[in-house]
Parts: sequence; structure tokens; C-alpha cells
Amino acid sequence: MTTLTEADALDGLRDALGLLKDREQVAQRLLDSSAKHSFDPDEELDWDAPFEEGKWFWPPELVSLYDTPLWKRMSEEQRILLSQHEAAALASLGIWFEIILMQLLVRHIYDKAATSAHVRYALTEIEDECRHSKMFARLISHGGTPWYPVSRVHQHLGRLFKTISTTPGSFTATLLGEEVLDWMQRLTFPDERVQTLIRGVTRIHVVEEARHVRYAREELRRQMVTAPKWSQEFTRITSGEFARVFSVAFVNPEVYTNVGLDRREALAQVRASGHRREVMQTGSKRLTDFLDDIGVLRGVGRRLWKSSGLLG
Repeated sequence: MTTLTEADALDGLRDALGLLKDREQVAQRLLDSSAKHSFDPDEELDWDAPFEEGKWFWPPELVSLYDTPLWKRMSEEQRILLSQHEAAALASLGIWFEIILMQLLVRHIYDKAATSAHVRYALTEIEDECRHSKMFARLISHGGTPWYPVSRVHQHLGRLFKTISTTPGSFTATLLGEEVLDWMQRLTFPDERVQTLIRGVTRIHVVEEARHVRYAREELRRQMVTAPKWSQEFTRITSGEFARVFSVAFVNPEVYTNVGLDRREALAQVRASGHRREVMQTGSKRLTDFLDDIGVLRGVGRRLWKSSGLLG
């Protein structure tokens, strides 16, 4: 079968979501939005203010052990401490993921016209991600918790993924890393039970990540129409495997040890938790519906997504 060129794909063709959008028009709108709504976390947030006594660092319903037997035995102070360590672990995961994303974006634009709005927006997004990574690192240091790197196995898998990923695979992974955390952060920044600094960090991230999600979604739609069949199938498989890695890496098990809990018992209860499964699947639903619509969740890839626990 002849592979469609990009020009062909954009000439009145559509996917399940409608006509494909012009790449340059999308990028220009995102550049305009970036000029109006971008933030410097060092200036926007009050890093000198102490944390507030008795406030959460993550909404309790989003803490991994919420509503488990172990949670019910924990004191309120220990629950809040766990929320602080899980927030630090998620910030650490975010840094790891955004460093991968920046490298994938640079690869994506390597052979494209540097004067195009599409490339200029990619460079703008890389600027955003640099600020986000520094913001997350400062948040971890401010709270006095450890940095929680992903496991060495996941470090090596991330390095392999960066090497072999196709363009549609890269954008699928981008959306996976952005949209689940985005759903959680949209619940976090308006929640007055949560520390003011955490709410500020999540507000900045939500506003700027909305543009990143739009860019990745539109590009992935285009790629799933124009990419060769082998690339589409490879994307389905690699994205499913990345979903499995992401779901395991989402909360670093060291957080349980560091708040005085038995790590094995905690992990077993998280795995058995219906509430946690519902949280992760609800947080992923907007993404998995989109991926299903554009043909990513098929065959082996779909089975891998199901085994990750992110797809019901």
C-alpha cells in the first residue's frame, strides 16, 4: 500500500475525529497563547513561605494508599507525610519524563524548517519543560524530601525508548506522561486542603501543559494517518509497553519505607485497591478514548495497555 504524504493527508482527509488541522495554524495559535500565558516559577511562586501545618501535599483521594486497610490504620500526620513524599516522587518522575520529552522533541524537529511555526513552537515547549523541571526540582528541595529517581531498569528502558521510538510513538508517550498527571493536577490546584505552594506549582503546570497536549494530539493524529503501516503498528506496541512502565513507575515504593511503612504490605494493598485502580483508569480515560479513536489501541498494543491497569 502506498504511504500517504503529509500534503495528501491534509488535503481533505480526516480521521475519526474529523478533518486534520493545518500544522502551521495550530502551532501559530499555540505560540500566541504562549506569549500571553507563560510563567516564571521563580518569580510567580513564594518560595520563602513555610509549609502550612496540617495541610496536604496532594489531595488525599489521590494518594496511593487511600481507603486501604493500611490507610485506615495510619495517623493523620502519617497520611499527610505520605502525601508529601508521593508529591516529591511524582515531581521526580515528572523531571525524568520531561527530560525524555525534550530529547524526543529535538529529534522530531531535527530535519524540519527552523523558520516554521511548528518548529518554533517545539522550541517554545522545550523552554517550558526546562522551567517545569527546574520548578519540580526546587519543590523537592524546598520540602526536604529525597529525590526519587526511577529504577535503573526504567532508566535503561527510557534510554532504549528514546533510541528506537518512531515519531508517532514519541507523541503517544508524550501524551501518556502529560495527561494522567494533568488530570490529577486539575483536581489539586483548586483544592484548599492542599499546600499553597503545591497548588501554585500545579496551576502553572496545568496552564502550560494544556498547550503541550494540544500540540502532541494534533501531531499524533497527523502521524497516524501519514506514517507507514509498520510505524503505526510499532507505535501501538511500544506505547502499550511504555504504559506498563509508566504505571509501575508512577509511585516510587521507597516512599513507603521513608514514612515508616512496610514496603511489601503497602505495595500489595495498592495493587489490590479498587479505589486506586479507578483513580488511574479515570485519569487515563480521556487519553485512552482519544487513542482508541485514532487507532492506537489495537491488537497487541491494546492488550498491553490493559495489562498496565490504565485501560479498563
